[in-house]
Amino acid sequence: MDSPIIKSLLNHITIDPASNRAVYLQLSDGILILIRQGKLKTGQKLPSSREIAKLFNINRITASKAFDELQMQGWLESFIGRGTFVSSHIPEPDPEKLQDIVSNKGIKTAGFELHENHYLPNPYFIPNSDLHLDDGYPDPKLAPLKELYRAYRNQLTRSGLYDKFGSYSFPDGSEFYKTTLSNHLNETRGLKTSLKNILSVRGTLMGINLVCTGLINPGDVVVSGIPGWQRAEHNFIHAKAQHIGIPVDEYGVCVDELKKICKKTKVRMVYVTPHHHYPTTVSLRIDRRLELLRLANEYGFIIFEDDYDFDFHYSRRPLLPLASADENGMVIYCGSFSKSFSPAFRMGYLVASENVIKHLSNIRVLLDRQGDHILDNAIADIINDGTVQRYTRKALSIYQGRRDHFCNLLKSELNKAIDFSVPEGGMTVWTEFDKSINLEKLAAYAYSKGLYISDGSLHRYEGYDQNAIRLGFASSTIDQLERSVEILKGLI
Repeated sequence: MDSPIIKSLLNHITIDPASNRAVYLQLSDGILILIRQGKLKTGQKLPSSREIAKLFNINRITASKAFDELQMQGWLESFIGRGTFVSSHIPEPDPEKLQDIVSNKGIKTAGFELHENHYLPNPYFIPNSDLHLDDGYPDPKLAPLKELYRAYRNQLTRSGLYDKFGSYSFPDGSEFYKTTLSNHLNETRGLKTSLKNILSVRGTLMGINLVCTGLINPGDVVVSGIPGWQRAEHNFIHAKAQHIGIPVDEYGVCVDELKKICKKTKVRMVYVTPHHHYPTTVSLRIDRRLELLRLANEYGFIIFEDDYDFDFHYSRRPLLPLASADENGMVIYCGSFSKSFSPAFRMGYLVASENVIKHLSNIRVLLDRQGDHILDNAIADIINDGTVQRYTRKALSIYQGRRDHFCNLLKSELNKAIDFSVPEGGMTVWTEFDKSINLEKLAAYAYSKGLYISDGSLHRYEGYDQNAIRLGFASSTIDQLERSVEILKGLI
């Protein structure tokens, strides 16, 4: 070998024959690291493939493949009769900016300025515990997974593969899905839609983000109830809107407060969860519903209706959405199958006037060329064959039983420490704890015992001091609910 220095450098390269990565790629990676570190310099001659093979006890063909790989990438150049050299086109590295890329598995900090926003960190926590009183999630064990799998598989095996897989399609969703969903919403929610009123989205948050991107300008006023869903509020802030909160009482958002705001300033949008307000679960009373629609017509603001768990109402038939009484196209209605089946399935939809759907579809292309048409069509199949309807009836009965048992447990075991109202619907109980109970500490202690509950941080606002959290019951069995309450009782 020509240079003992180069030999010494190459000896730092480790080849692991047992690795899943090919040996020639391990060798080329090692040489590349030496070049990028400036240890192998521009124009420096490398040993021949024969010498490399001998040094690493590998086949000469393997060594040649490593050289070929680096030549194709432009790091090495070869000349007949002269040998292989580090490319002359590589600039000399700046010693002050060199990083030890052998020890660093990944770059932690970007070299460019990053404008971080306080609302972007994800406060949600995936519980790694046996027990959980979560934010109000469905039980995936009840979901029609076999039927959905069969419908998805059928979509993959049907004819017309190029039409389905060979190119991009409609950003608003497949016609089959939109037609099926339109009929479903008209029958179950009293809406008056056609397929042109439907936009398939990945979930409620994507729907909110699309509306904020396509319909909200910097400085626009967006109003919502406090306490509310912070993920929606973060979208308003991200769109540089002016967010104004209005109170929520036992009858839902205080529409009279909204009216006062409308008289003073131009409101662009009002975000509401009228069926079961998030997080308190209360339903918006009929007089307030009608007044909200009247104010929208009078002042020209958008109503974004987030109907995240319409199907799960226990005391009577679900309240029909605001959108069912909207005659002037003021309501954008948003729903989700994710809240019914499982959050893992990203299946949501927006319903609005045709021109709004067309506009938001064009905006969607900038973010996501199209949705999962195969999954959408599979959902349409299990709507058409009645699977979704049967699942909803079954889950509704089970969740009601869990709600009743859970509320009885809370009342009998924790009555002195908490206050709550039995929710008319949804999958969670809005529970106010005694002021002496620190929810952050309680959540930490509970987790150490194998129980996940919220620490209340999602529902804190300046000027709002209710010491309350959501205790989800739907995703737990009766036995799990009993064990969970037993842990809370022991801690409190």
